[in-house]
Amino acid sequence: MTITYRDEGGQGPPVVFASSLGTTHELWGPQADAFRGRLRMIRYDHLGHGGSPIGPLPDGIGSLGASVLEMLDELGLDRVSFVGLSMGGAVGQWLAANARERIDRLVLACTSARFATTADWPERARVVREQGVEALADTVVGRWFTPAFHERRPEVVAAARAMLVATPREGYARCCEALAGWDHVEQLRGVVAPTLVIAGAADQSSPPEHGALIADTIPGAHMTVLPDAAHVACIEQAAAFNRAVAAHLLDGDDPEEAA
Repeated sequence: MTITYRDEGGQGPPVVFASSLGTTHELWGPQADAFRGRLRMIRYDHLGHGGSPIGPLPDGIGSLGASVLEMLDELGLDRVSFVGLSMGGAVGQWLAANARERIDRLVLACTSARFATTADWPERARVVREQGVEALADTVVGRWFTPAFHERRPEVVAAARAMLVATPREGYARCCEALAGWDHVEQLRGVVAPTLVIAGAADQSSPPEHGALIADTIPGAHMTVLPDAAHVACIEQAAAFNRAVAAHLLDGDDPEEAA
C-alpha cells in the first residue's frame, strides 16, 4: 500500500524521517527548516496516519517497514539514511536489521527496542476504537513535552495535540497493536549501520535507559541525552536535536550556522 510522503529535494544525501505514533510528517517541521537544501529530506506518514491509507499490519512493525521499502523503490533510492522517533525509531531498527543494504546511517530518537512494558497497548487500542484518539489525547500529549515547555509554548503543544486527535482511530489502534508485539532486542546486534541514539532526559515513554540498551547492543553505536526534553525532543529541543543529527549525518556541519 502506497504511503504518503513529502520529498523536500536538495542535493545532499537522501534521508528518510519517520515520525511517532499519532503524528504525521509535519512533526519534522523544525528539521525541514534546518536541513533544507543540505539533505534530500523525505518525510512520510505511517500507514493509518495522515494521508496514508489504513492497511492491515500482519507483521506489525515489519509491515510498517515494508511500506517504507516500497516508498524507496518508488523513489528509485537504493540506499538512504534514516531518522526515526519513537515508533519511527522502531521502524528504523527493523529496516537496519532486515534490509541492511538499504540503510546507510541510522538515528534512533526517543525510542525503545521493546515497547511492551511501557503501556497497556491492547487496552489503548480498545479505548481508541470505542472513543477515538481524543480520549487519550491529554495523557499522551502530557508525556510528549516537559511541563516547562507546556507553559512556555502552549501554541506548539496545541498544534501537536491537534495532529494527534486527527489520527484515524483504526490506524492508531492497529499501530498500538504493532507496538504491543514489538521486541527487537535480540536483533540489534545484527545492525551494521553507524547508529546514533538520541534520548530525552525527561522522556517517560522511552526513558534514557531504553536508549542506552539500544546503544549498548548495536555494535559501535553512540548515544546523546538531551536535557530539558521529553518524548518529542525533535520539537522541544530542536536546535540540539539538529546539531546531533548533523554531527552524525553531515560530519558535524552545524545547521544553525548554515541557515
